[in-house]
Amino acid sequence: MKLISPNELNDLINSSEEIAVIDVREEGEFGKEHILLCANISLSQLEIKLPVTVPRKTSQIVICDGNNELSSRAFDVITSYDYTNVSVLKGGVKAWESTGFEVFSGINVPSKAFGEFVEHTYKTPSISAKELKDMMDNKQDLIVLDSRPMDEYRVMNIPTGIDMPGAELVYRIEDAPITKNTTVVVNCAGRTRSIIGAQSLINAGVDNKVVALRNGTMGWHLAGYKLEHGLDRTVSEVTEEGHKIALARANSAAEKFGVKFINSETLDRWRNQQGERTLAILDVRTKEEFERAHIADSRHAPGGQLVQATDAYVATQNARVVLVDDRLVRALMTATWLVQLDWCEVYVLESGLECQAIHTGHQTNPCFGLQMQNITTVSPKEAYELQSKGALLIDVSRSLTYREKHAKGSAFAIRAGLKDDLSRFSKKRQIIFISDNENLAALAALDFAGTEIGVAVVEGGTSAWEKDGLPLEAGMTNVISQPIDVYLRAYDREDPQEIEAAMNEYLEWELGLVSQIAQPGGVSFREYPIQSDS
Repeated sequence: MKLISPNELNDLINSSEEIAVIDVREEGEFGKEHILLCANISLSQLEIKLPVTVPRKTSQIVICDGNNELSSRAFDVITSYDYTNVSVLKGGVKAWESTGFEVFSGINVPSKAFGEFVEHTYKTPSISAKELKDMMDNKQDLIVLDSRPMDEYRVMNIPTGIDMPGAELVYRIEDAPITKNTTVVVNCAGRTRSIIGAQSLINAGVDNKVVALRNGTMGWHLAGYKLEHGLDRTVSEVTEEGHKIALARANSAAEKFGVKFINSETLDRWRNQQGERTLAILDVRTKEEFERAHIADSRHAPGGQLVQATDAYVATQNARVVLVDDRLVRALMTATWLVQLDWCEVYVLESGLECQAIHTGHQTNPCFGLQMQNITTVSPKEAYELQSKGALLIDVSRSLTYREKHAKGSAFAIRAGLKDDLSRFSKKRQIIFISDNENLAALAALDFAGTEIGVAVVEGGTSAWEKDGLPLEAGMTNVISQPIDVYLRAYDREDPQEIEAAMNEYLEWELGLVSQIAQPGGVSFREYPIQSDS
């Protein structure tokens, strides 16, 4: 097993070489302290996420965890799938920190730090929750645009707010119910997407007064104002005139930041070079548009979320990233931000979906370890019957998913530590795995191949269990593994007082990122000569 020192890793991170730094701890542990420019791909999910986020098997990969407890296991897994340039950070994140490099808490930290840099550098205008409430009470001409995906919007939103995820803002603003005198207020849950969304409209030259809602829905809640829940307000479809205006604005913004274009012939040539260079073709449109028709080898990465969580989509730094949008606007605006992040080589496919092999329907991702494997499956009803006869039903979904809803009597567990965690159960007791991710349940079952334990997987997972009308329950009712798989956001907490404390802690943390990223082991962002309307 090849080892690499913290200083050697820092040099690689700051070079122009392709490199994937992967922290293999569970997200809850990763979120406590980690290296800034690394991706979190837990040991439990390696076979699922690695072929998607690090597809090139000759990529330079550096594995780390807290202090090398998991790295050797991860090394064995990754190299077993023919990755040939893999090393381990000697001493893990603890050694990185003791060498004098900064460690960071939280998740998606580079993007959040970038949001704070943008506000600080370009003086993105903002208003407080009280200022917005006063404007509403005085019936001022305003519109609230929520820059989060619809699933987050449905959880809670600012009253009157309309869902318009980040990359959609410039694309759809012209067809929103506004006049030239309307003040546009952009919000998210906290700060980053509010800032990036508002600055997107400003960078694109929208004439209206545009402001970010300072601290988003958290700030609104902490100010004592009520949120709405369970809604799905959106704007109508984009008109031809609206698209024409949006495209002109997006092209103007793209020119400011030097966005580069490629044609379909170049993309084909790059496809043939994937043995030497990592290529990610990312479709930044809505899920509905993607499923209607998309380039066969593209992946769905809605633009606003891509900017918010770059590491979740591409773990290899300095890879080639090609953005796709048949209407171009969202690809152009997303590219303006990724260029500033200086995360990868970013290009916009100027021909959109033309001259490409097209697929329809849901995205299907490769998964290592399931090929040619004999996995016993049972129907939900068969699993229910076996459970009544003493079989142990184990749910390996995310703990938050389990907490919300799971098969009655099932026990929550984390795949990577399950063999140790099961020590308190009879080793000869039959195990049936269930999950909202069937591949994860199958991989968990394969971990026990060759042992005395009989294992099976519930076909169709939790959704099939529910569809068959079998009993469900909520809460952390039966826990085998400690739920360290999730880094809890403020809204993931259950105690109202704990929620508010977490909100305040989060906002204070995010505001401190600008100074933290300036430390050794941090990152710097380039300032562009653009003007704000503040």
